[in-house]
Amino acid sequence: MRSTWMRLVVAAAAVLLLQWVFAVPSASAQLTSAVGDVTAHTFTVDAAGEVRVMPASMGKPGYETPLGTFEVLEKFRYLVMDSSTYGVPIDAPEGYRIETEYAVRLTWGGIFVHAAPWSVESQGYENVSHGCINLSTENARWFYDNVQVGDLVTIVG
Repeated sequence: MRSTWMRLVVAAAAVLLLQWVFAVPSASAQLTSAVGDVTAHTFTVDAAGEVRVMPASMGKPGYETPLGTFEVLEKFRYLVMDSSTYGVPIDAPEGYRIETEYAVRLTWGGIFVHAAPWSVESQGYENVSHGCINLSTENARWFYDNVQVGDLVTIVG
């Protein structure tokens, strides 16, 4: 009796393992990847085959956007960003407390892709942020709608 149960458990485990190993993503699975180019001031997104190259602004000198590959950690439709969370008082010359939209977190240290209507004139031309990837509201909305937690964003310089 015990050996019968053991064989059933092993068989069930083998079936589950094979299903996992040979799993085929469903047609509805959305795979999104993005590359932010600090030097070119662009944010290129491939969302399930739809590719968009967007003008972007990233970290200015002293607040450089970190290079590397990051996993999307969480998403916020609205988010208040506050410089005091990383040691810069709100009333300091580089301080701020501002409401943002379509914020997608890349690091626990506070790097996001988000809408930044205040920097649209710089997007595609110069880096003026405190480390985040700034996009127009329209582009940030599109990215937010197409990215999922776990998708990858690579920042190159």
